[in-house]
Amino acid sequence: MSARVDYALRASAELAVGGERPVTAVQLAEAQQIPPKFLENILSQLRRSGLVRSQRGPEGGYWLARPANQISLADIIRAIDGPLVGVRGERPEHLGYEGPARALQTVWIALRASERAILEQVTLADVASGELPPAVNKLTEDPAAWDSPAFRP
Repeated sequence: MSARVDYALRASAELAVGGERPVTAVQLAEAQQIPPKFLENILSQLRRSGLVRSQRGPEGGYWLARPANQISLADIIRAIDGPLVGVRGERPEHLGYEGPARALQTVWIALRASERAILEQVTLADVASGELPPAVNKLTEDPAAWDSPAFRP
């Protein structure tokens, strides 16, 4: 995961607890110890993606464009880095490997499905509240939980 995605997720979690009240980039940067100039670029990208709104002026700042429980972590990641689990910027379905590497395409598709199973079900509200979906908590307690039907593509 890139630093840009990490910063975007942390800043978005801060916005989730801020509600509809505008939060300045400086406040977000200080709260999450993110370089301010770097964060402003990330917030602009989130705004262009329709996930964040902004207002200029003394009462200005940033806030989520939708309720936090309607924005998944996958939404944020895609806004910053593009599709989940791309290989050299391509979707795994568009790759073609030859010989002994042929099975890698299937691995990349499975990896993306697994990643999506988690990132699309966890919302900013979940992260901000610290109340993650039970299936996600189960994975941290017991990595063998991947055998659970909740994580089968």
